[in-house]
Amino acid sequence: MTTKSNVNLRELLESRAAKQEDKLFLFSETDGKNWTYTEFDQAVNRAANLLKENGINQGDVVSLLLPNSAEYIIAYVACWKIGAVANPVNSLLKAEEVEFVIGNCEAKMLLVNSQFQTTIDAIQNNLPLLQTTIQFDDETEATKNHSESLDEVEIETTDDAIIIYTSGTTGKPKGCLLTHGNLIANARQITEWMSFTEADRLLTIMPLFHMNAVSVTTLTALYASASTVVAPKFSASKFWQIVENYKITSFGSVATMLSMLLQKNSEDGNQKTESNSKSKIQNPKSETLRFAMCGSAPVPAEVLKNFEETFGCLVIEGYGLSESTCRSTFNPPNESRRAGSCGKPIGNEMRIFDENDEELKTGELGEIVLRGENIFKGYFKNEAATEKAFANGWFHTGDIGYRDADGFFYIADRQSDMIIRGGENIYPREIDEILFTHPAVELAAVIGIPDQLYGEAVAAFVVLKKDKNASEADLINFCKKHLADFKCPERIYFVEDIPKGATGKLLKRELARLHAAKG
Repeated sequence: MTTKSNVNLRELLESRAAKQEDKLFLFSETDGKNWTYTEFDQAVNRAANLLKENGINQGDVVSLLLPNSAEYIIAYVACWKIGAVANPVNSLLKAEEVEFVIGNCEAKMLLVNSQFQTTIDAIQNNLPLLQTTIQFDDETEATKNHSESLDEVEIETTDDAIIIYTSGTTGKPKGCLLTHGNLIANARQITEWMSFTEADRLLTIMPLFHMNAVSVTTLTALYASASTVVAPKFSASKFWQIVENYKITSFGSVATMLSMLLQKNSEDGNQKTESNSKSKIQNPKSETLRFAMCGSAPVPAEVLKNFEETFGCLVIEGYGLSESTCRSTFNPPNESRRAGSCGKPIGNEMRIFDENDEELKTGELGEIVLRGENIFKGYFKNEAATEKAFANGWFHTGDIGYRDADGFFYIADRQSDMIIRGGENIYPREIDEILFTHPAVELAAVIGIPDQLYGEAVAAFVVLKKDKNASEADLINFCKKHLADFKCPERIYFVEDIPKGATGKLLKRELARLHAAKG
């Protein structure tokens, strides 16, 4: 669906609501509630007035610590409607990690679900800039005394809309600033590439604290005048029933989800005692489902092939980062897709550069760089990181890839040591620093190791101090006290020494070879 451009996200919603008043926009799988475009706009206005009446002004940051829910989406858009900046907080983080994010972005308000209140109680006194905390379990209850009429405010395309934290190569996450223009551009690019229309119904099962869910299945649905269904989390056992109930046409995913659906289908087939009708739900080959949009890490070719053959649903792989709002490339949503490729640029420019920022020829390996209206403006209060990332006017992704003669791009490696586990980005430096604080650890180095289900798992190589002892369980449990569980090592290898380069740098690639040799 192509329409006139909107300057900001408030205009985008209000223009859609004006044309699609009674069309259902948002479905909550948790409780069966739904909102038309008009009802959603009214709910957003009530929430926006709640923010305003509690001291939130244009440019202020509002942190969001919520589960996947209609409330999360309403909270996002309420911020944008008054020119405030939404800060999604990863709900998997531990208290001290949450404290860093909320404190670093200088949030003035927090909207929190009661299930996370204990975490906030533990850190509240360490957040002097956080003026107000409001429980936002039920938007109807929280906003019942607030008006559905909202004052006008001047919001520019270049104004900040989201500050989302990416795992940091130096140990601490960086706040990535995305503008109204960035978000609208990416929603438009995805809509046009995928040919979404108002007839589509997208499923949001990726976490809304990541840009994938915000951009690919929420704002894209809004841009296309389509509908979105939000589920609390991915469940292989419930997935096909949701698809059937809501007539889903597409969903956002990572490779791990596809593997889990195949595994569940295989288990069900081996224990087949159910009726034919139930069997249909387990392996429906849905008449409505057109494709799975998959990102984060490449889908193994065998998984892609088996998924498409088993479920009759195309897998459309893509590539992107928070810094590119979300999606930079997608394969074509048709039979010209190429397995193993992350596709073609869907709107931004994309090049392969060498170490001197010179463009490389077809087939040559180099760093992937991006430029375009969906590329973020920079890192919050981190000029050095921003300047480095935008060397010579291009955003340097740190990913290594190449382009073939037909313009398809391929990801070959990562310049950084980043680990991608089931769609979550993990930087080893953050884990290294925690391990170094353990009284028994002399040296530590974390790497990613292959994992059949999650793509990669976290492993740590540790040298203990001569007079100290610690077990694998000791160190893993120590990490779990300070880091989100998904970041914590699953294996600890105790070694006599860790290979170092001439400058004393720990050679993590040598550790990867050592792990491979161990089998």
